[in-house]
Amino acid sequence: MTTFPASMKMLIEELSKMPGIGPKSAQRMAFYILRSSKNDAELLSKAIIKVKESVRFCKICNNLSDEETCEICKSHSRNKSLLCVVEEPNDIIAIERAGHYNGLYHVLLGSLSPLDGIGPSDLKIKELLERTKGGKFKEIIIATDFNTEGEATALYLLKVLKNSGAKLTRVAYGIPVGSDLEYADQATIIKAFEGRRQA
Repeated sequence: MTTFPASMKMLIEELSKMPGIGPKSAQRMAFYILRSSKNDAELLSKAIIKVKESVRFCKICNNLSDEETCEICKSHSRNKSLLCVVEEPNDIIAIERAGHYNGLYHVLLGSLSPLDGIGPSDLKIKELLERTKGGKFKEIIIATDFNTEGEATALYLLKVLKNSGAKLTRVAYGIPVGSDLEYADQATIIKAFEGRRQA
């Protein structure tokens, strides 16, 4: 039986650790890298190292940033009275792509999942409560995913934010139950924000 050389096996194993990449996809990617020029392979490895060295979480909202504070938090044109709470930085990208929302964000870096041992202390909820003290925001929009974990997270947030002084809303219309926000198209996200309801 023919097997891959050790270095190829190692590359396939590392690629298959990525979410959504099975052994067959990892093999295809490994062969693509093998067929690429040495320069292209070096550019790819440099890009990976650069991301690891320079990308961090924004100290205010936990969005991805090359600096301590992300572009959205630094912007003077954003509506500072609106705060949208999302699970992951990918969700910000999806919402921004829709071009309808102009407020600030808070990224939880996950969702509540008791079965996986993920509780409130594992997320950026304490930081959210600090940010929302003193009635800084007129409205807090809960935009967690419409799956079991996202719904559990939304319910928990509504409970702990009830004394924030802000109107609490939940994105609604247009996002299918069981789906992730990052995969929704622009029109669906716009409808979800337009149809948000008081929670």
